[in-house]
This record gives sequence, C-alpha cells and structure tokens, in this order.
Amino acid sequence: MKVTEHINRSDKTLFSFELLPPVKGKGIQSIFDAIDPLMEFNPPFIDVTYHREDFIYKQRENGLLEKVSYRKRPGTVAICAAIMHRYQVDAIPHLICGGFTKEETENALIELNFLGIDNVLVLRGDARKADPNFVPTPGGHAYALELLEQVKQMNEGKFLHEDVTEPGNFCIGVAGYPEKHFEAPNMKSDLRYLKMKVDKGAEYIVTQMFFDNQKYIDFVKACREAGIHVPIIPGLKPITGSRQLMTLPKIFHIDIPEALSEEILKCKDEKQVKEVGIEWLIDQSRELIRLGAPVLHYYTMGTAHPTHQIAKAIF
Repeated sequence: MKVTEHINRSDKTLFSFELLPPVKGKGIQSIFDAIDPLMEFNPPFIDVTYHREDFIYKQRENGLLEKVSYRKRPGTVAICAAIMHRYQVDAIPHLICGGFTKEETENALIELNFLGIDNVLVLRGDARKADPNFVPTPGGHAYALELLEQVKQMNEGKFLHEDVTEPGNFCIGVAGYPEKHFEAPNMKSDLRYLKMKVDKGAEYIVTQMFFDNQKYIDFVKACREAGIHVPIIPGLKPITGSRQLMTLPKIFHIDIPEALSEEILKCKDEKQVKEVGIEWLIDQSRELIRLGAPVLHYYTMGTAHPTHQIAKAIF
C-alpha cells in the first residue's frame, strides 16, 4: 500500500521508523532484532536507507596505492524483501543518485516493482568521504529531481530504451529540510526546488530531523504558502550521547535548542544524557500529534530501545 493511502485511511497520527542496513559481516537477524521490539506499535511502513559505495586505498607490494571500491552495508532491496516477508508491512527503500548509473537505477526499480514494493524515497545522497562535494556517478543523476523523473517515467511505462506494457506504480517520497538544505542559499530557494519535485510527482515529504517543533510548524506553513500540499512527515531522533551536541549539527546542519543543550550539559553521565534526550523527544512527539502530524517517523540508527521507549509513552 502507498504511504499516501496509509495516511488517508487513518484518523490518527501513525508511527514509522527508519533502519540502517547492518554493517558488513552481520546477518539479517541484526535487522530483525532492531525491528521486533517496535512492531507492537503497528508501523504501516518501515524505511530502509542505502549507503553508496566508497573507496579505500590499499598499498601494493611495490609501494604504490591502489584505489579499491567497497560497500560497507548489504543491499537495501534484499532487506526490504526480508522485512515484507517476515512482518507483512510495507518496506520503503531509499533510492540515491550517488553510486548508480541510470541503467542500474532502472534495474533496481524493476526488482522493486517485481517484489511488489509500492513506495520509494528519492534522494540525491551524500558525497563520498574523500570528496568535498557531491560528485555524480558517470552515466548517473546529479540531482534528486532527475532521479525522481526517472521513477515517474517508469510509472508511465517508459524505460530508458523502450516502452513497457506493465508500468511501475511507485508512490514517491522526497526529503524536506525545516532548517534549509545546507547547500541552498536561502529557504526560499530551497522551497522552490522542493515544489519542483512535488510538481514532477513527489507525493509526500519526510523531513530532516529537528529538535524545535517551531521549525516544523514554520516549514509546513512555508510549504503551504508555496503551493506544496502533499503530506509532510516529521523526521525525529532522540539525542542519546553527549557527543551528539557537536556531531549532529556538523553532519546534519541542524540546530540544537539552547534549553536542550543546557540540560544535557548538566548531566553527570551518558545514562542521564540518554534520559534527557528521550524525554525531550517524548514531549516533541506529543506536541506534533496535537498539531496533527500525519506520521511520526523515527530515525532509529539501528537501535530499537530509545525509539521503543518513546513510542511506549505516546502511542
């Protein structure tokens, strides 16, 4: 079932969450261990991220360095299939530009369509660690909008080199940034590109994490004023360690509210930090439900316990 159908059929705020594929060497049981505790809250769908290929340099016997491609995490398509088979819920794979040619993207979409997957979240993806900026894969897409257009064309029965009689039927989601994408010069510009995605066929938006609900309120208002009327799902994550006061703003380009950071700095140990972070997100979640958010979407980072504790308090 499509995300939009889940939302339209519900008279209350829904619960969903996002998983990281396990690191190389771990089996599918690590995924199930992260999902099992959260199934009591009846998530209609579960997102599975994708991590692009990266490179390392290995020294040869002659002293020269060899550039070697590797992937840290197993494939998202297989994990989605396993989730749907075991839990009978919709799995939403993330599609990214980086690391894929257009042909490889088409092949992935064919597999997803074959598996009966109804939703995809379309993203540009991050730059490789060694690159200061995002570098498109040769023969691939440079922007999420281009990737979205390819998915839309498949929905219309148009492949890269031929037309097909059985088109896809993907509900397409995209990312939104309540505090602006870090590469956008201003919020107005960011919203203009977001509206282009919606006009091209995006049917829902999932936001970057935020810790101040006013950011989400203002973002939704700005979207509506810009003519964006699809569901906007807030993305949420609890702070679970004191180092995240520095790492989250650096990696995700977000602000930590002063009240939250001050409470964390008062903590005597990491256990207290986690308790403060969870309580903050419980309060955030309750307010978002009162505001009528269609879904609360939690970034679990592969760990079920904090999200379970939050969901237990509010759902």
